[in-house]
Amino acid sequence: MLKLLSPDEGFDLYRLKAFLLDEELIADIHSECQVQQYSNGYSNLTFLVTVENKEFVLRKPPKGAVKRGHDMSREYKVLSHLHKGFDKAPKTYSYCDDLEVMGTSFYLMEKMEGIILSNKETKKRSPNAEEFGKIYQSWLNVFKDLHDIDYKSIGLGDLGKPKTYVERQVTNWSKQYLKAATMDLKDAQRVIDWLKVNQPNAYEHSFIHNDYKYDNVVFKDDTWNEISAVLDWEMCTIGDPLMDLGTSLAYWMRPSDGPGSMIIPSPTLMDGNPSRNQIVEDYGKRTGRSMDHILFYYVFGLFKIAVIVQQIFYRYHLGLTQNPKFTQLDQACALFCQMANQAIEKKRIENFM
Repeated sequence: MLKLLSPDEGFDLYRLKAFLLDEELIADIHSECQVQQYSNGYSNLTFLVTVENKEFVLRKPPKGAVKRGHDMSREYKVLSHLHKGFDKAPKTYSYCDDLEVMGTSFYLMEKMEGIILSNKETKKRSPNAEEFGKIYQSWLNVFKDLHDIDYKSIGLGDLGKPKTYVERQVTNWSKQYLKAATMDLKDAQRVIDWLKVNQPNAYEHSFIHNDYKYDNVVFKDDTWNEISAVLDWEMCTIGDPLMDLGTSLAYWMRPSDGPGSMIIPSPTLMDGNPSRNQIVEDYGKRTGRSMDHILFYYVFGLFKIAVIVQQIFYRYHLGLTQNPKFTQLDQACALFCQMANQAIEKKRIENFM
């Protein structure tokens, strides 16, 4: 999960240490400094900085990324406020927008200890069905707690525009897809057209994460009873909590999804994980929210992920990144759009085969 970076991979360690010294996070600029990259994830880049027996997590956008969705100052602001009212948000240390230091803006936060269930880590640990039952319940409990955050009391009341959230999301993600498209996908256009005319007329709003899945939470230990942290807050905002649920459902791959189940390897494919219908039922019971429009939210979640992977592929297509794991993301986009169309045609959120 961690890869040691060499000096020729874009990090000027002296400038980084000078920044840490200015921020009074270290005492000596000549201290030995090591940077390792977390290999998991497809969006903003995450690094572990080790210096003077201290560990900091550094977050920065990838090369060629547009500021929208990769705004480090926004992510830093959110976490700085969120930590006051949600104990599973990492503590922040400092933000830097001096491009001379890193070439991009970045911020530093605390390293959260525990277990992150990436696909690789999950295969290594091989939780049984009973353990996955505990993992799921802990995950769902924190999801509800996240949607219950009193965001106004911690200074995040101006984070989003909730009254027009759903409409704007459909419009903006449709535009972003068309801007990043590298091939003509009829499935994508069908989904765009369907989303425009099938939006709910009314909806609630709350604080939402927008990328809540197993590998974005940190479990305290392998009893799986407690989540110590939630990570990757770059897309959080104030909006419809069921849009958040729809995205999580879209990431929740199951064996019954057929070829689409292997688009992005997921621990949710393993025995003991509930169906998407079960998640909807459980979330509805715990929150009291109506699930009448869940098909719309699930289809939107699939389309949003399709756009995200297409945008990453577009940067790869332009030569702005050479990461080999991005080479097939255009096909992943096509498969997500295909699954969205299957959901629309069958009027259900699973069992497409």
